[in-house]
Amino acid sequence: MMSTEDKKETSESKPAAKPSPAAKEVELPQFEKGIADKIVGKFGEVTQISFVKPDRVGINVKKENVHQVAEFIRDELNFDHAESVSGVDYPQDKEIEVVYHLGSYTDPTLAKQVIALATRAPREENPIPGKDATRLPTLRDIFYSVEFYEREVFEMLGVYFDGHPDNRRLLLPEDWADLPPLRKDFAIKGR
Repeated sequence: MMSTEDKKETSESKPAAKPSPAAKEVELPQFEKGIADKIVGKFGEVTQISFVKPDRVGINVKKENVHQVAEFIRDELNFDHAESVSGVDYPQDKEIEVVYHLGSYTDPTLAKQVIALATRAPREENPIPGKDATRLPTLRDIFYSVEFYEREVFEMLGVYFDGHPDNRRLLLPEDWADLPPLRKDFAIKGR
């Protein structure tokens, strides 16, 4: 059995636990921060940087400005193609977000870089794709590669792209009369 003297000695001989250091400010990758700064420098409050991390920059922009921001990204920053286009349904916000993942084939310094350019369209509770407010301007005239991606987002989420040369179904039957299948309130019949 340890005496109080031994316990005191043992506890004194143990190093005291160091208090955890205050949270350090995260240092942003300089190259990516430079890309984000150029976009914000040009468009100011029209854009909002959602994230800056190695090889990735996320930018949110209102639908009224997405076309001119995309042109700037192509013409001034050398991001020359859309690698993909995806969509996210936010029924609680009554919006659908469309995200363009932009890259560069022609500029070797941008080989690993991706800009995630995101914008949102209003979400109709009872959608009539192409005939309601769930609309965004197409980026097809800026990035040719979005042609089929935008068609898929139109079909799966009900976002109509104004100015797109071919807004028609790609995967579903032409007579599809149900909700777009990637909306959160879509339910498979019989389940």
